[in-house]
This record gives sequence, C-alpha cells and structure tokens, in this order.
Amino acid sequence: MSIWKRITEALSALAKGEALSEVFERLRTPPEKSVAFAIAVIALGAKMAKADGKVSRAEVAAFRDVFTIARKDEESAARVFDLARADVAGYEQYAARIAAMFDRGSPVLCDLMEGLFYVAVSDRDYHPKEDDFLSTVAGIFGLSDASFRSLRARFVPDATPDPYTVLGVVEGVSMTEIRAAWRMAVRENHPDRMIARGVPQEAVKLAEKRLIAINRAWEEIESHHKQSVLQE
Repeated sequence: MSIWKRITEALSALAKGEALSEVFERLRTPPEKSVAFAIAVIALGAKMAKADGKVSRAEVAAFRDVFTIARKDEESAARVFDLARADVAGYEQYAARIAAMFDRGSPVLCDLMEGLFYVAVSDRDYHPKEDDFLSTVAGIFGLSDASFRSLRARFVPDATPDPYTVLGVVEGVSMTEIRAAWRMAVRENHPDRMIARGVPQEAVKLAEKRLIAINRAWEEIESHHKQSVLQE
C-alpha cells in the first residue's frame, strides 16, 4: 500500500469522527511515523494556506515540490489535501499531537517547519497571518527563536538570507566554529539521515533544497573571510 493510501485511511478516520489522539497514537512508531510526517505537512499546510484568506494554485502545487507523487498516487494525494483542508480540527491540535511524537526540538520538527515554509512562500507572498501561523507552530514544536529565524531567512521572499543565520551561528565567531557548524548541518541534513528519523522517501527533496542553502551560506562566509585576509 502506498504512503498516500495509508495517509488517506488515517485522515478518513478523522473525518469519520475518530479522535485525533487515537489516530496519531497508531502513528508513533516506524514505518507509520513517515505517514505522520506527511499528514503533518499536508494538514498543517492546508490550514496555513487558508490563513491569508485564500488557497492559491501555487500553494497547492507546492506540495508537488515537497513530495514526489507517482502518477498512480495522484488521486490519493489530492484526496489527502482535500480531507485535510475540510477537517474542522484546529491546526494547534495537529501541531501539538505531532510535537508529542518527537523529542522537543527534534530535527524532524525542523524538517516539518521547512515543508510549511516552502508552502507559505510558494505564491511569493509571505502574509503576516502566515508568519503568525508558523511562529505559533514553531512554539508548539519547541523550536528556538534562532532556528525559526534561520528558516525564515532562507525562505521569505525579497530578503537576502543572512549566511550566519542560515548556519545558526553568530557573526564574529571563529572560522573553526563556523566550519564545524556547516559540517554538522550537512551531516544532519543528508537524505539518509532524514529518512532514518522519519521523513518519508517521498519528501527527501527538502534535503536537496536545504543542502543547497547550507552550502551557499558556507561559501559566502568563506569567500568573505578570504577577502578580509587578503586586505589585511
């Protein structure tokens, strides 16, 4: 059974009145944790897409950039989005249930936030209500302010990402510390590591996009450092 059909079954149970806690309780362990991850991004993303009062085609299409959807699963994937969008449960409930499945500050929760940011900016309009939505979810997930700022710096349009914020370091620390932060970020965001911690294979494109941003930040800092040395 494909991941999309398994997700549809879980969301259908919610639509039929099964308690959110019961559905997520069944998703606490692998391999079903990957289903929980997908439900979290899709359900929260569907609700966030309405935060600015509209659901654009770009926001719906953004899920295709987060998840690889086989042609045979397209109908199931569309049903997942529609079920999530129609569900009356508040997004805070979804976020709290997902947060309870992982350790506070778990990398998986950061992975989830990244997927949500991708959906939020897909229409090139980062609405204040979307920012409030994401800030609230990040708080429920237990993400630090620095982590949230790092994600926002990479995704919010019309803003040049600060390379130090992207790597989660403070400007002025040694190149040794920055290099260590870069290497750790690369290691933690390798697709294999993401899959091991519960991110479904269908969503590893997030890792590819993140690694590009991480390496670009390091290259920018390293280039600036070399120029500074030459000028001394």
